[in-house]
Amino acid sequence: MGFVVDALRGNPELAVFLTIALGFLIGRLKFGSFSLGIVVGCLLAGVLIGQLDIKVPAAVKAVFFDLFLFTTGYKVGPQFFRALKRDAIPQVALTVVLCVACLLTALGFAKILNYDIGTAAGLLAGAFSESTVIGTAGEAIQRLDLPQSERTALINNIPVAYAVTYLIGTASLVWFLPKIGPRLMGIDLKETAARAAAQSTGSVSEVEGVVSAARLFDVRTYRVANEPFVGRTVAEIEALPREARAYLLRVRSGGVVREPEAGLVIRAGDIVAVMARQEVHAQRGDLIGPEVSDPGLLDIPIESLDVVLTNRALDGRTLTALAGEEFARGVFLSRLMRSGLAMPIQPESRVNRGDVLSLIGRVSAVERAAAELGYPDRRTSATDMVFVGLGIFLGGLVGLLSVVVAGIPLTLTASGGALIMGLVFGWLRSAYPYFGRIPEPAIWIFDTLGLCVFIGIVGLGAGPSFISGLKETGLSLIGVGLVAALLPHTLGILFGRYILKMDPLIVLGACAGAGTITAALRAIQDEAQSSIPALGYTVPYAIGNILLTAWGPILVALMAG
Repeated sequence: MGFVVDALRGNPELAVFLTIALGFLIGRLKFGSFSLGIVVGCLLAGVLIGQLDIKVPAAVKAVFFDLFLFTTGYKVGPQFFRALKRDAIPQVALTVVLCVACLLTALGFAKILNYDIGTAAGLLAGAFSESTVIGTAGEAIQRLDLPQSERTALINNIPVAYAVTYLIGTASLVWFLPKIGPRLMGIDLKETAARAAAQSTGSVSEVEGVVSAARLFDVRTYRVANEPFVGRTVAEIEALPREARAYLLRVRSGGVVREPEAGLVIRAGDIVAVMARQEVHAQRGDLIGPEVSDPGLLDIPIESLDVVLTNRALDGRTLTALAGEEFARGVFLSRLMRSGLAMPIQPESRVNRGDVLSLIGRVSAVERAAAELGYPDRRTSATDMVFVGLGIFLGGLVGLLSVVVAGIPLTLTASGGALIMGLVFGWLRSAYPYFGRIPEPAIWIFDTLGLCVFIGIVGLGAGPSFISGLKETGLSLIGVGLVAALLPHTLGILFGRYILKMDPLIVLGACAGAGTITAALRAIQDEAQSSIPALGYTVPYAIGNILLTAWGPILVALMAG
């Protein structure tokens, strides 16, 4: 055992990896339907191992924190700049009100209960589920004109308050928003969602190698036998009035396979390959004639391609409007992603620049649509590290600049600058997707692992003083964390519904986004049995990340002043 302890003290990198391993293990443990999550798990693992008094260089923590913040900005950048447009103003207003209430609530409780600066920052970070505050507030505390021992003590108090209030705040909001939020607005969540006629885009599993048995689209073959298909050209058939989109991909006429040219006449007995949504085949396929088996006719190259929307002329258009464009002929939308989140596919759903549209259809048709929509985002494992490294460097320079307000110097810090530059570079990537690609696996490493390593090192540093700090403030923080988490969201719900007159489903999604609580969004969607709340999540999530992160140094400045 002494050998292991000496190894961890002499080689702190081993302590970091052990912390990550134990943290992920703790985070995966379930207590009924509740789990701590890997972030809290890594903090607790770090505190446990930190009892051995292990010193990790501060630069290691800063590197992973900057990677995490830059990636966060990169993901939400397109939606952040979209928030500047007029149609997003209600969501922005709700987000600002909720986030300002978060800051004032944390500051008010800290003043009333005489919390020190570190405990106040931990309350802000934990009750409002914004781990980035730990870093930005810690950097701001390091700049205070105090003895190093006092600054270290304040910084070590941050994770103590964070650990207690994060558990209370997150758990209470995951319950509060879907259960109490609808009552505050006087609605039944499921009935409201049902009236909105949402169409789910989720799959049965996110596990590698496991797919849903439900097929949204299919290509089937029919023998033509009924009017109005007999004796008409392909162009005339596709011009007939119809309730759903369907297209001829191939025709077998007289035993010869032919392409569906506009002037080709369809005769009785011809076999046609038709692409349409699954329910269209099931409900209307027999209008053409009996379904037959023709594997040769079905041997058609079909492509599934992700396309980043960059065409300014199409920004804000509805899916119905896009479907009516000539370039959309023969192409179907299987998924719509925004800031890494699946959006509901409805006729009135609008697309934004930076959205990723998953198209399916014949190769030629998909390539034609991709050229009109934007940039084909073909799968690759390479990350543009020039883009990432330069973005963090420039962001750090911007973050080191300071502004004096009412005699108080305010600065974003180098880490806050990385977040800001991540927003800018994320927007650049959405507008000009020819560079700056970060594949999903790399985003997971930078985002999830970056945050967990940072939190784990925070726990290692705070370990020796964690228990004593918890005994001193733990009991009061339980009640404070609960009230501090629920009060701003109650205000946000009432403000969004009764002042801004927003749709109640969008209000709940916006509150989850403004509080950066993805778990709450999932709980709302599960309760509503609808994906519509996600439409209100992305813009507030982008704004909330910026404001709550910026509150760290601002809270420190206000407490110190």
